[in-house]
Amino acid sequence: MNKHTLSVMVENEPGVLSRVAGLFSGRGFNIYSLNVAPTLEKGVSLMTIVAEGDDAIIEQIVKQLRKLIPTIKVKDLTEMKSVEREMVLLKVNAEDSKRAEVLRIVDIFRCKVVDVSPDEVTVEVTGDQGKIGALINLLTRFGIKEIARTGNVAMQRSMQIDL
Repeated sequence: MNKHTLSVMVENEPGVLSRVAGLFSGRGFNIYSLNVAPTLEKGVSLMTIVAEGDDAIIEQIVKQLRKLIPTIKVKDLTEMKSVEREMVLLKVNAEDSKRAEVLRIVDIFRCKVVDVSPDEVTVEVTGDQGKIGALINLLTRFGIKEIARTGNVAMQRSMQIDL
């Protein structure tokens, strides 16, 4: 099964999220991440959904999403050139003896320190799944106390040139 990233533009009305999620759960598939936010157009929201499934199942879900009344547009970004990002907050142990090493790693990954206490730091990192996974792997040895993730947001690239 492959991960698919779907971009779903919907009318912002009560029950839309429940109906969209119901399409996945009704077929026994889990949503890996879901991000919803308003667009520049009043009354319209954009959902970025990452789900695992084979191509046939995802194709059926896309067709069903297009049939929902509040759905305006659906794109499967998986096969398109797109930009995907996620934002993560990590609270990491950083006692005096380890703080410099933690901050060096944070700097290498271009993270932002958003909170500091005598024995821990909270950092914000934005990037793709690979960058975030690599940072988490490196910081695990210091002890990650807490993690909060936004889930993916994605957008099709403007230039679709094959090199």
